[in-house]
Amino acid sequence: MEIKRDIESELKTWKSSRFRKPLLLQGARQTGKTWVVKKFGKDSFEQIAYFNFDEQSGLKQFFSETKDTSRILDHLALVFGKAIVPDETLIFFDEIQECNDALNALKYFHENNPEYAIVGAGSLLGVALSKGASFPVGKVDIKTLYPLTFNEFLQASDPELGEYLNQYNTFNPIPDIFFSRLMEKLKVFYITGGMPEPVSIFLEDQYMERLQHALLNIMKAYALDFSKHIAGKDIPKVSAIWNSMPSQLARENKKFVYQKVKQGARAREYEDALQWLVMAGLIYKINRCTKPSLPLSSYDDLSDFKLYMLDTGLLRRASLLDPSAITEGNRLFTEFKGALTENFVLQNLLTQFEVLPRYWSSGNMAEIDFLLQFRNEVIPVEVKSDINIRGKSLAFYYNKFHPVRRIRFSLKNLRLEDNLINIPLFMAGYTETLLERSMEVLSY
Repeated sequence: MEIKRDIESELKTWKSSRFRKPLLLQGARQTGKTWVVKKFGKDSFEQIAYFNFDEQSGLKQFFSETKDTSRILDHLALVFGKAIVPDETLIFFDEIQECNDALNALKYFHENNPEYAIVGAGSLLGVALSKGASFPVGKVDIKTLYPLTFNEFLQASDPELGEYLNQYNTFNPIPDIFFSRLMEKLKVFYITGGMPEPVSIFLEDQYMERLQHALLNIMKAYALDFSKHIAGKDIPKVSAIWNSMPSQLARENKKFVYQKVKQGARAREYEDALQWLVMAGLIYKINRCTKPSLPLSSYDDLSDFKLYMLDTGLLRRASLLDPSAITEGNRLFTEFKGALTENFVLQNLLTQFEVLPRYWSSGNMAEIDFLLQFRNEVIPVEVKSDINIRGKSLAFYYNKFHPVRRIRFSLKNLRLEDNLINIPLFMAGYTETLLERSMEVLSY
């Protein structure tokens, strides 16, 4: 089943830009990078010259022997079997992280042959770029493909309802007839998650056993990556952190605790393994902010952080929560002390804001789930996984710092009251839009 991805419009903008550079598309395995680039090539070019450095290891020799891009293009054309014509051909280097020389060559393509449209993609590209040795600084554009957002899922599963939400442009409560339908769709999304294959399987036949199997296969593929791409001594550490994620997020205080990974574990023993998972795009690391001021990165407490999984569906599967929970009221939203809901909200925020969210706490007095850097503001975000929205943390933060606006995600309807925006969970993907809209309503 074909699912339209929001990044497709970004790729078309990249193609037509007069400042275009070779593009690197990073993201975790099975988020759909190869599919989306091939679809973009089919829609926007006459042909796609596809090269896979994992499957065609002989390609690496072209790049190790010369930096002359004209010679490299001649070699590639021979493999492709056709002429590679600028503006007509998309050159697609898949699994480019397997060839450091090819990564480095993107610099020379930009300098010597900017007329060629080149995209490189890889499931472990973030790991390769973090090493720095072959990174063509300033010579490439970089984009990240995340799992599907709920907005993308809704457009695929119920286009009319998705379009209704797209065009909703007030802070008035959403009518009950639409609100209830959106809540049901959100429950389904908690079950499927945003990985393209499980979503497609569910939308095709709603067969839960196939869905569960697809999610399990993805997790097994990640485990195989551990053994294939990590030094032997670090494999158990990476696996231990990955396997501890459900128990870490099920705690009331979701601050990452090394003791939950292994008895006696220490930060210095596991920090490299943790960073590998972050760079591979499998987990998100959200640092505690010591002071909610700009820029947020200046106030990071690097020793105090939370970890989240890349996808709510994978977290549900790893937590062994059966899909039957979809029939049990609001259980999906509140399970594991709201861990699924907090993970879901973060996934949606990541795709909208350039600066990675942080969180804030003040001893035992209060904790703000996320801080957003928006324009020249720091916006506190509270996540509630039920219709019960009572809590002291957001009020405590407001009295202490007096932010211009605040956000609360919950199962309550859309509402703007004073400077508090209550966003129903299914509208998490419209957070930036709602903030923009609130600027027209709220006076400074």
